[in-house]
Amino acid sequence: MSVRSLAPIAALVAALLLSACGSRPPAAPPGPAAAESSGHGIYKVGQPYQINGVWYYPKEDFAYDETGIASWYGEDFHGKFTANGEVFNLNALTAAHRTLPMPSIVEVTNLDNGRSMALRVNDRGPYKRGRIIDLSRRAAQLLGFEGTGTARVRVRILVPESIQAASLARKNGGEDRQVADAAQAAPRDRVTAEALPGAPGMQVASTEVATLPPPAAGASAVAAPAIAEPPPPAPQPLPEQVTVEPVKATQLFVQAGAYAVGENALRVKSRIDALGPVKVYAVRVNGVDLYRVRLGPVASVAEADRLLGRVIDAGLGEARIVVD
Repeated sequence: MSVRSLAPIAALVAALLLSACGSRPPAAPPGPAAAESSGHGIYKVGQPYQINGVWYYPKEDFAYDETGIASWYGEDFHGKFTANGEVFNLNALTAAHRTLPMPSIVEVTNLDNGRSMALRVNDRGPYKRGRIIDLSRRAAQLLGFEGTGTARVRVRILVPESIQAASLARKNGGEDRQVADAAQAAPRDRVTAEALPGAPGMQVASTEVATLPPPAAGASAVAAPAIAEPPPPAPQPLPEQVTVEPVKATQLFVQAGAYAVGENALRVKSRIDALGPVKVYAVRVNGVDLYRVRLGPVASVAEADRLLGRVIDAGLGEARIVVD
């Protein structure tokens, strides 16, 4: 086959690769090869990263409790590795989050119908603006929004369950694996022995130390039998246990920003007044006064997405959709 005949094939391959790139970028290598090949996954928090001009800062956050819009993902990622080295199964009860440690266990409540269940966070995402969590297809089915694609949700971390999940995952490795592997036994000084002088009139035993002859030429030392380590534990699937709790009606807003100085909030309001009804809300969060600039309420997620895009185009890249 000539070089000229290979050119169309190369172009086709490049086009297919580009078409496969969606809003979920390829994950960074998850960690130790053993964990990746087994699909059991490691414990991972991760370094700050940037997607589409937005910075995300992963961290342990046992106070995490947020409302927003959920989406779901399925066939395109089924059987592929997640960001911490587990294997994504669209029928398992898992989720992707931008900043929570992996694995974490979260409670996701659909604020439209009150359905609530526990999910395992083992992936990064979603990277579409205006979304706070991405669920597996099965989770979306059980929470009742597979057909609509999105739902207003509350996401709350479950602390004891998350600590236990992290502890099990650490047995497979983690970001601190290199530090742990570098630990070695402390060096020892040579130990010498000296006999104490005996009492007057007593015979003192010889202090000579018997030595073994050197091993014969070609002889090798006998190594202690190796103890086979048990395989790393696989993550246990969460039960399909759905509870239903009463929920109140919610409203959708696009929040352009939250500011500690009221004048800054008013300046931002003036920049986006033409986009729709804008208000500044004074709130107190953890003892700090904040001024939130919000547009809305809006009638639907689609309308919120459209309005969010216009706010971002106005130069307010930190804008987001909120549910109240």
